[in-house]
Amino acid sequence: MDNKQIFAAVEITDHEVRLIVGEFFNTRFNIIKVERVPVSGLADNAVTDETAVIEAIRKAAADAEKMIGASVKKVILGLPSHNMKRHSLRSTVKITGIDGTITVEDVREAMRKAEAIKIDKNYALIQTVCVKYTVNGITSRRMPIGEKAYEMTVDIDLLCADRKLSFDLVNCVEKAGLQVMDIYLDIFAVAKEAALFEQAVNQNVIVLKMERDNTTLGLITKGKLNACMIEPFGVGTIAGAAVDAYGLKGDVATELVKYSVRLDERSASANPVYIWAENGETRKINEMELYDCIRPQVDEWLNSIGELCGSILQAGPTAVIITGEGGEMQGLDVELQRRLKCEVRNYIPETLGGRNAGLTACLGLFYAYKDKLPISGYTDTSLDMEAFLKAVSYREREKNGTEQEDTLTNKLRRVLLDGRK
Repeated sequence: MDNKQIFAAVEITDHEVRLIVGEFFNTRFNIIKVERVPVSGLADNAVTDETAVIEAIRKAAADAEKMIGASVKKVILGLPSHNMKRHSLRSTVKITGIDGTITVEDVREAMRKAEAIKIDKNYALIQTVCVKYTVNGITSRRMPIGEKAYEMTVDIDLLCADRKLSFDLVNCVEKAGLQVMDIYLDIFAVAKEAALFEQAVNQNVIVLKMERDNTTLGLITKGKLNACMIEPFGVGTIAGAAVDAYGLKGDVATELVKYSVRLDERSASANPVYIWAENGETRKINEMELYDCIRPQVDEWLNSIGELCGSILQAGPTAVIITGEGGEMQGLDVELQRRLKCEVRNYIPETLGGRNAGLTACLGLFYAYKDKLPISGYTDTSLDMEAFLKAVSYREREKNGTEQEDTLTNKLRRVLLDGRK
């Protein structure tokens, strides 16, 4: 158990609270529990119902505790990239150690110098990111711990978010009985999960995090998060056409849009995708009908994204990644690629237990936090570890008599133990 690092991550979106409990064991990441709780307390990038958000967070944590056997105490929090702002600067520090060797404390000092700048009162500093290091005339993205030098220069990005939204969401988490271990922007977390910073060294990468009510466009260039903007048009907006035409519930229509229609007219069939009863009559929708119903909204989204991406595409080679709930839509990447004439693909995480595009940002919070540990030196975990160890310990289960099923193995064990006595 000494090699285990167990953390919990929470992302609050426009329609649900996502909580994942996972562990790093040696170099491998494993998901322990995923909870997704509907919530309607966040709209237009503002907390509109604090009580609803608090209760959703509390429920997600409580449901996770039932399965894990230990309470969630602390979480890594993901924030919407609404009004995100980046400050880039260089911080140079003298290496003062006796042997002239660079230490973690030198990196921390460079970060403290950068954080001393004044930030607009409407913004809150979320993360201090060390982009690259220059030592003895050599630049690298790797932290130069142990190298001998007279001084070190660090290129640093200060990532800031809307102050009111940030404080409101942190307040909701704390009122739900949880402590916040660290905070990251959702697009930054997506980039960590999908390894986009590495892919964006020689090209631009556009992240389209498409949720229920909006789509966040994040631009990653030269290996760092450059800017974000939010388009108020999401999966739920597209599904709204089916709600209006057929009287379906919003959640049902959204699931149909994500999983039951291919956005390629040549692939759409006459096979039924949904059957329900209304006023004593059986009604049904086939794939082609659903395609025809939502196609105008899909075209509107494609046109809007095309306009936003136009100037970026002209600046050089660009790849586009669709994730969030929109990453589950079939054929959306193909349609957007036809419009933009560049590489477009959906991103779905490959971690067992988290293979859903909607979980991309929440999973990325783990890697963002893990990568920062060598600098921060944090040793906290998210769970009540004493309770967790008891819950998973074979010896504890055996002592409590929970392994006394009448199986052949247990019968043989009892025979052998009785014989020894």
